[in-house]
Amino acid sequence: MSFLPLQLRSLRKRRGLSLTDIGRTIGMASSNLSVALSGKQDVRASTLDAIATALDAEWVLVPKEHLAEVRQTLAGKAAGPDRAAPQVR
Repeated sequence: MSFLPLQLRSLRKRRGLSLTDIGRTIGMASSNLSVALSGKQDVRASTLDAIATALDAEWVLVPKEHLAEVRQTLAGKAAGPDRAAPQVR
């Protein structure tokens, strides 16, 4: 299973939401939502956006050279941002 479905499942559980809850919010049958979240089917960006909104989250693109760091941070295994580093504005 790819990273995105795992992350969505984890966030859904942390939020205490069932597939039925999310499906009702986005207007999608829970069975179709289950397939979409399984990672076994391509999902439209608009569907991902709706799911993210229902989870009070946002999906973003991460450059591959930063992907490992982002995954570690999301997994709670990274120290987090270097607050002493210069800020890019």
